[in-house]
Amino acid sequence: MESEFDLAVVGGGAAGLAAAQYGARAALTTLLIEEMAPGGQALLIDGLENYPALVGPVSGYDFSEAMRVQAESFGAAFLTATVSTIRKDGGRFTLDTSEGEIRAAAVVLATGAKHRHLDVPGEEVFTGRGVSYCATCDGPFFRGKRMLVVGGGDAACDEAMYLSKLADKVIMIHRKDRFRAQRSLAERVLRNPKIEVRFETVVAEIRGEKKVESVLLRQEGRGEYEESVAAVFVFVGSIPQSALAPEARKDEMGSLFTDERMQTSVPGLFAAGDVRVTPFRQLVTAASDGAVAAHSAAGYIDELRGEAYA
Repeated sequence: MESEFDLAVVGGGAAGLAAAQYGARAALTTLLIEEMAPGGQALLIDGLENYPALVGPVSGYDFSEAMRVQAESFGAAFLTATVSTIRKDGGRFTLDTSEGEIRAAAVVLATGAKHRHLDVPGEEVFTGRGVSYCATCDGPFFRGKRMLVVGGGDAACDEAMYLSKLADKVIMIHRKDRFRAQRSLAERVLRNPKIEVRFETVVAEIRGEKKVESVLLRQEGRGEYEESVAAVFVFVGSIPQSALAPEARKDEMGSLFTDERMQTSVPGLFAAGDVRVTPFRQLVTAASDGAVAAHSAAGYIDELRGEAYA
């Protein structure tokens, strides 16, 4: 594979795939680098139903694969590799990857975010043995058993709805007195007879012998009590994967600051999707970020070449 590109996109979620498509469509030699399968967290979605123009639920895999095929059809190249560092020298970027060096005039960082943990006793011990961060991945293993969902955002509500198809009883807890998820989604959860919602409740400990058997919950006004469950599904936010941009400005959570063009504080380095500071994290906004980032990168490259439209 060639090692010199106009645009390198790091991360293959919706933001990265959109950036690759728009970059290639703008006649930039474009490479998308992803260490896993293209799709990112969208691959975990059982039924995607709120993306514009999609009528009826579509699996996250089918959605992601369609984006990959579309980007490839415009000429984007794909590389399965891990990026260890990104450095800028001589006006170009060098990306050190597990498959060798890649050089590019501009970079779109679309590395997303990873699941935040509860950091309670038993969580690490039972990860993979009843503690999970992906309902569609692990939910079927607990079919017909009592499950606990922790969280109050869109992801938590989505996953609770999915798990309710597999069990007669899903307990859902949230540390606040109401959900922060979109109202329509929250109301759907509250109406679901298989989901018991308990607000102002947190996990104090996850217990068991060889696998999860129960949780110790702490509820406002009730104190601590034990609840028998076979699985704990955690959806309490995410941690932006911004370590590849150590010199770029970030907020206290580590999310990258960008302007409206998705430009970070490092010229030529753009950010898109969950890795940047954004008020709303959805597939549609991630894809939009990616399109804007690639368009802006094309303008940046034109300026480098002295070909900017006056």
